[in-house]
Amino acid sequence: MKIGLFFGSFNPIHIGHLIVANTLVSQVDRIWFVVSPQNPFKKNKSLLHEFDRLTMVEKAIQDNHKFKAVDVEFNMPKPSYTIDTLVYLNEKYPQHDFVLVIGSDNLSQFSKWKNHQRILEDFGLLVYPRPKANSSDIPDHPHVQYIDAPLLDISATYIRKCVREGKSLKYLLPESVANYIDQQQYYT
Repeated sequence: MKIGLFFGSFNPIHIGHLIVANTLVSQVDRIWFVVSPQNPFKKNKSLLHEFDRLTMVEKAIQDNHKFKAVDVEFNMPKPSYTIDTLVYLNEKYPQHDFVLVIGSDNLSQFSKWKNHQRILEDFGLLVYPRPKANSSDIPDHPHVQYIDAPLLDISATYIRKCVREGKSLKYLLPESVANYIDQQQYYT
């Protein structure tokens, strides 16, 4: 089975993530949302605990059997490096073929990732468009596939700001996630 690994903080998961994943599932058999405890390139003081973010992902995808929430990085050394997770998953699930899902905004920084060449050669990339993405030095690599997906300018940062300002989250998040954020008083 071909599995697209969609890594992220998902702080919180939002409609943009889900639309992209739904588009990508035509290229793979399943999408696994890998909740990252700590991104080595991000220092985020508003980052919720990893289990809270995992719960939000589970709530957001509960009605789609092609999506799965994955907590594999919770027990790995921090910060989380994508190559380490890919190697671990490849060893644990040899029956699957894994491909990394990233936004085009991450592609411009991809050469700074730990063992980025190995990621390209052994796993490959499915790249979805992101607004204001810079160009990359690997746009024509044979293991990089660009996906035709809607260009969405929705960010978790914007959603957290909306929560702090008491603005509506309608249409930005699945209702189950918005209700959970409200119940738990997250991001206030």
